[in-house]
This record gives sequence, structure tokens and C-alpha cells, in this order.
Amino acid sequence: MEIQLSNQKVLVTGGAGFIGSNLCEALLEKNNTVVCLDNFATGRKENLAAIVNNPNFTLITGDIRNLQDCLLATKGVDFVLHQAALGSVPRSIKDPITSNEVNVSGFLNMLVASRDNKVKRFVFAASSSTYGDSESLPKVEDVIGKPLSPYAVTKYVNELYADVFSKTYGLETIGLRYFNVFGRKQDPNGAYAAVIPKFVSQLMNLEAPTVNGDGNYSRDFTYIDNVIQANLLSLVADKTAVNTIYNVAYGDRNTLNDLLGYLKEFLAEFNPKIKDIEVIYGPNRLGDIPHSHASVDKAKELLKYDPQFSLQKGLKEAVEWYWKNL
Repeated sequence: MEIQLSNQKVLVTGGAGFIGSNLCEALLEKNNTVVCLDNFATGRKENLAAIVNNPNFTLITGDIRNLQDCLLATKGVDFVLHQAALGSVPRSIKDPITSNEVNVSGFLNMLVASRDNKVKRFVFAASSSTYGDSESLPKVEDVIGKPLSPYAVTKYVNELYADVFSKTYGLETIGLRYFNVFGRKQDPNGAYAAVIPKFVSQLMNLEAPTVNGDGNYSRDFTYIDNVIQANLLSLVADKTAVNTIYNVAYGDRNTLNDLLGYLKEFLAEFNPKIKDIEVIYGPNRLGDIPHSHASVDKAKELLKYDPQFSLQKGLKEAVEWYWKNL
């Protein structure tokens, strides 16, 4: 899909992270000027290696918890893609205060800075965790439950703040509820690594991956290129599509057992021994939602979102990237 977006100045917060760095690259490819704001708490310098010397790219090392850093980064900017956050449900359960400081206070700083510097549109990473204990499937944007973790609380508060800023100050906002994003540059290391890169790394090292529960929890796994498309479309969408929330997913669901089956199959093309690795099953994880499956009808209608990558298609690309880069 060709999205007409060029000659704009775009701030990507958390631009050294997995999703943020991919967004920076996509924007630069379309001849935009990109500012990246990151404190490198979870972002990595190597994610920016391909673009750090691009004359249209500026890196600001700063923290969204500092309003002055936010004001500096938003100066002269047309659009904000706000990706900076402390992810991970387990991390938020272990340390809810820091998650709140970054995800709520930092988010509010970014809204204030965007308002004060007259940013045209503020697009932010929301989360499927907002659906909480709602059991209805597929997940539709206006039917949510109660949050099941401090992280989910922070991401819901973001949506509330964005709504208030659009109504009170006229700041155009769009929230994108990401569903289990995966793909190139997603870090397999660390205590809070996402499940796909973690499984890939373990299988490549011929280690048995550990699944929380019996492997029948299901997710709407979403490849990074679908997420990039949704963000870029949010910047060019007309005014009828703003000041609301959208699911960003493929619109399908697969169990963790399905996922591991695909990973073993695709990785076995590089090393046949991977096919025979046994999976270890452990207890369910606190705060986890059993099943996640998004309706993407609203995004398709209003943003013209057209996700191109199914789980299998995305995994094939991701596995190839990890095999070359890990």
C-alpha cells in the first residue's frame, strides 16, 4: 500500500525501541524529517545504526518524564508518534510506580508539549491490555472490561487523557491499540522480553522454550509492518477519523502452541534439529488475558487499514531476520 506522506517533521518518542526505530526508518524512506526522543531505558543504540547519520534524522537523548525534554523535542514538529512507554505486564506488577511515572506522567507531559507547540496530530501507542477482563471476542473498541494489571491501567488512562485533550484543547489524537506486535529488531534478551523473540532465541540455541500455562491461550499476533502501516495512515487520515481509538492487529488468533509449531517449522529450515525440541509448560502468568482477538473493521473503514501480514507470513520474515542478526 502506497501512503502519501512526505516533507513532514515527525517526532517519534521511544524511537530507539523496537516499534519506534522501525517507524523512524519508514518515515525517512518517505523523505520526512524525523526527530527521535529516547532515554535508552529499553531502547537500543544499535536499532538506530542504519539511520543515525541520515541528515534528516535528529536524536535527542531525553526522558518523557521531563517536561523540558518534551517541549524541546516537539518544537517545530508537525506530528508526534508517541511510542515511549515501559511495556510488560510483569514489570508493572513488580514496579507499578515507575510504570505509572513513565506511562502516565510522561504521556501527560507529551500531550502538554504537543499542545503548547501546536503539533497538528498526536498518534499514540495504546494497548490491547485495555480490554482487561472483558471476555467478548473479537475485541471491539467500545467494549472493554476492568484492567488486570498496573500496565493496563496506565494505557487506559492514556486514552482518557487523549480524549480530554482533544475535547478541551482541540489537539487531534489517535490511539492505536496494539495487539502482540512482533518482528525485526525486537529484543530477545532481558527479563521482560516478548514471547516471540524469546522463543526464537531459545529454539535457535536448541533450548526448550517454557510456555506459561498449557499453551492454549491465544493472541492476535501482529507483524511490525502492519503496525507501521496503521501509524502512517493515522498521520494522513482525514478529520473524520481523529479523536478516537483503533485496534491494530491482523484480525485473527493463534494459540501459543500454534505459534511454537510455526516457529519450529520455519527455524528447522535453517537447523533440522529444532523440529525435535520439546516444549516445557509452566504455571499461568499473573495478569495475563486468556484470549485476544481483534476486530479491525473500524480501522479498515476509517483509516483504510489493510494489514498485509498474517502470523505465518510475518513469522517467516522475522525468523529470517533473527537467523541473520542474532
